[in-house]
Amino acid sequence: MKRLVGFFAVTLTLPIVAIAQGRSGDQQHGEKTSQQARKSEGRGERGVGNGHIPAHGPAPARVTPRAAPPSREQEHAAPPSGARRYRDQPDHPEAPHVHSENDTWVGHDTGRHDPSYHLDHPWEHGHFSGAIGARHIWRLRGGSHDRFDVGGFFFQVAPADFGYCDDWLWDSDDIVFYGDPDHDGWYLAYNVRLGTYVHVMYLGR
Repeated sequence: MKRLVGFFAVTLTLPIVAIAQGRSGDQQHGEKTSQQARKSEGRGERGVGNGHIPAHGPAPARVTPRAAPPSREQEHAAPPSGARRYRDQPDHPEAPHVHSENDTWVGHDTGRHDPSYHLDHPWEHGHFSGAIGARHIWRLRGGSHDRFDVGGFFFQVAPADFGYCDDWLWDSDDIVFYGDPDHDGWYLAYNVRLGTYVHVMYLGR
């Protein structure tokens, strides 16, 4: 009987030890595999976020030439200047986001000459030496949009995107970095929980 009780005690203890070791490893390195992130976040319902990780970043934007200036009637019907709309479906966020059904990057369509992401000195702090892409998930470890930490690497959100990350949890959300094909000096940081993304600049270690 004592042997049976001892066997059950060991069986119950091992998973707890394994979970604790896994958590300490994630916090130490800051990066997780996409499989680990999917297990921890859960797949959730499809749409935007809920643990979905895009298989790839956005393609370069195809910007069409500017059309003729709008008529006076069109000006009155249009939203105020600078009030860009991203909510393409009723339950989607009013922020740049990615559709989990087909990995469409909503909002990444302004092209290379968007003044919001112009830098006089791109890559002035160097290139991010950590891993980027769908297989590499990073845990936010504190900070804010001005300066945040992932695994000992520091980034800053583009000022034009500050309002799109107000609901990020800066000490616990998982993010994935993708290259920005249009704007030199910027990466795209995708929030796995929310499905939204912002432009970020690498600041160094």
